[in-house]
Amino acid sequence: MQTLKRHPFAVAAALLLLCAAASHEAQAQTTLRLPRPSQKSSVMQTIGVTDVSITYSRPGVKGRKIWGDPPAGAAAGTATLDSARAAADAPLVPYGHVWRTGANEATLFEVTDNVLVNGQPLPAGRYSLHTIPGKDEWTIIFNKDDGQWGSFTYDEKKDALRVKTKPEMVADNQEWLKFGIEPDGETAMRIALRWEKVVVPFTVEVKDVKALAITKARAAVAAAKPDDFQTRATAANFAFQNKMNVEEAMGWLDQSIKIKETMGNVGLKARVLAEQGKTAEAIAAGEKAIQLGKAAKANPQAIANMEKLVGEWKSKK
Repeated sequence: MQTLKRHPFAVAAALLLLCAAASHEAQAQTTLRLPRPSQKSSVMQTIGVTDVSITYSRPGVKGRKIWGDPPAGAAAGTATLDSARAAADAPLVPYGHVWRTGANEATLFEVTDNVLVNGQPLPAGRYSLHTIPGKDEWTIIFNKDDGQWGSFTYDEKKDALRVKTKPEMVADNQEWLKFGIEPDGETAMRIALRWEKVVVPFTVEVKDVKALAITKARAAVAAAKPDDFQTRATAANFAFQNKMNVEEAMGWLDQSIKIKETMGNVGLKARVLAEQGKTAEAIAAGEKAIQLGKAAKANPQAIANMEKLVGEWKSKK
């Protein structure tokens, strides 16, 4: 005991080891959540049937210098300055250094299908999103190690994709870092990182939304339960509306009708037959759909619409 009194650092070290051991045991049992200065956030949007989401923490400017050249002697491309340990006069996010693109854990980017990022292919998956800021150009990095704290263990060998983009300067200050997503037509979105007076944009695109939807519809039909008439009819309806895989879609529709005849699936078949010029068959299917609708006390307007179509088809005979 006298030895410990003469060596206060030994006491501190012993306490530290005890705390570490207790912490390790606690982590094995549960994860403790505590307040963080940089609040966690997420944003998600869907292109067609493809979900794109970003989960990140939002640091504040707080009067600090955010962007700029690194201190003299700092090795370019390292992640060592991605913390509060940077020199007091250094920018929080120095140019030329890998950055977690937020705070706390590295920003998480998830996409449910293969996409194009700034025109370059990125497979479906979960990625840590890092960046290398520059005054005139940024590098956006999608790294396969999706569980990193910051960018301290970032390994370039695990990159799935790197793309370049041009930063934009704006007049108004964005105090808390944020990611925004805006549609860019029906097959793409524009993602923009905003912090301080800098906007960093990049695009995410699905090459063929309709073809991907048909592929997923086919998988959904294959996985549908034997009594699931709705999935088959919905998949067929999408295919008919977009004039894709019509023969295959008719097979899905016939399966749906075989499982359960409804005004919806029989009426859909009537409309498809009419478009194919099979007027007599369309009339027969349409009249059956009307009967089914009345028996099920369906929406009166839907029944009236089908009666109108059948009347038009009869007038063409």
